[in-house]
Amino acid sequence: MGDEIGQSKGFYYNIKTGQVEPEGVSKAKELLGPFDTAEEAANALQIIREREQRKDAEDAAWRDR
Repeated sequence: MGDEIGQSKGFYYNIKTGQVEPEGVSKAKELLGPFDTAEEAANALQIIREREQRKDAEDAAWRDR
């Protein structure tokens, strides 16, 4: 991610404002990320929803063994 210790070059989605921002603008509790690109961060809610659906399907398949 970052070249400097403690500095990320990623992008974050702010759940309060709905905006994409770099690290250090808002409190961590308001952010989703980091994402590699601003476009990914802008689609954070959809990306997370898809990950959750995939994990739920994997869990269901595991329980049905």
